[in-house]
Amino acid sequence: MNRLIEYMLPPAKSTMAGETDALFYFINVTSFILLFGITVAIIYFAWKYRRKSEDDVTPVISHNNKLEITWSVIPLILVIIVFGWGYSTYVQKITPPSDAYEVRVVGKSWLWEFHYENGTVSVNELHVPVNRPVKLVMSSDDVIHSFYIPDFRIKQDVLPNRYTSVWFEATEVGESVIFCTEYCGTAHSNMMATTIVQTQDDFETWLESSGGSGEDMEPAERGEMLTQRNACVTCHSTDGTRLVGPSFQGSWGSEVPLESGETVVFDENYVRESILEPNSKVHESYQAVMPSYAGTLDDRQIDAIIEYIKTLQ
Repeated sequence: MNRLIEYMLPPAKSTMAGETDALFYFINVTSFILLFGITVAIIYFAWKYRRKSEDDVTPVISHNNKLEITWSVIPLILVIIVFGWGYSTYVQKITPPSDAYEVRVVGKSWLWEFHYENGTVSVNELHVPVNRPVKLVMSSDDVIHSFYIPDFRIKQDVLPNRYTSVWFEATEVGESVIFCTEYCGTAHSNMMATTIVQTQDDFETWLESSGGSGEDMEPAERGEMLTQRNACVTCHSTDGTRLVGPSFQGSWGSEVPLESGETVVFDENYVRESILEPNSKVHESYQAVMPSYAGTLDDRQIDAIIEYIKTLQ
């Protein structure tokens, strides 16, 4: 039975997962019992009242008050139970504790950006402390996204020009996958991130170190780390493969044809402008879908990414 449960649902890693799972099992078990009972009844009555001879005549039965009341009241009771249970769980999920740690979440095509109270920004990595309520205040920079962590049983649409929120409390240290469950464009299936649940001490250490900025690394090495962390490689390959955006390989110093008909040199100025104002000079034959990293990447980080791209010849 435990293996069946594990197969049906991912691990339960939040305080609200148990309540959600209990309702899920109640609905499924009740549905199975009704399905089994109705199936057996159909087979039994089909056999019992089968036509045994040509003289058999089906009697006229107008109605049966007890039977009709029974098959109306039982479903009504079940619906009321499911509604009440579901509403109670919903109220819990939309009412975060007053002491919840708040993280600002921004959805972009196609990445998740997380802003913390001390100014730290991480991309595609949500760091949270274990056994502490966390409230996510979310919005989108472009289209509708949907923030979903199966292990925590939370899911909430993320909308442009509007804030939505959801909260959870992780119960164990470890990692869980974050999905976007609202189709948002070409690379929708790649819009995944990771929730990293840490002890309170490790979480505070991570915050103080600005999420492991890599300032002690060589520029090109740090640039490679930043392209991975900021999901640049989701749209820009490093091996010449055509993805949503042009490949980084062999691009440095080349002539870039633009949608406007002009050409520019792939140099420091072009890379910087493409990162901060990606739609100002759109590469020919590619769509203007890249989000701006203004406020996410500082000058030193952009310099490191430039140094990394220079190595991809």
